[in-house]
Amino acid sequence: MVRPRAKELTERELEVMHVFWNENPSKSPAELTVADVRDALQTSGRELAYTTVATLVRILMEKEFLEQTNDERPFLYRSVRSFDEVSGSLLGELIQKVFGGSREKLLLRLMDERKLTKKEFKALEDILREKS
Repeated sequence: MVRPRAKELTERELEVMHVFWNENPSKSPAELTVADVRDALQTSGRELAYTTVATLVRILMEKEFLEQTNDERPFLYRSVRSFDEVSGSLLGELIQKVFGGSREKLLLRLMDERKLTKKEFKALEDILREKS
């Protein structure tokens, strides 16, 4: 019996998604071929075979993170889910699983991990002031 695929993204799948998100961040979702994705990964130092990238793209389509946009070769794909949507979901899962749902514990851990620079502290202050 075949085990159903998990909806969570693996590290490699997330790398592929970053290619789509970074290709055209402020406009409509980028449409890329498998070769485009492989080239972008290679440029960033990640050497993967074409067939590996094609498999990752197929899996991301099955998980409904990507969709195919044409019917002729070379096939074009685009992201169905935005970076904000996916990162928000992943962060929510992290907060729930690791910090028992406490955002406060997450923030305290981030600040304990290393000293914040003045710039980072100012940015955090601005965000907190804006949100309250």
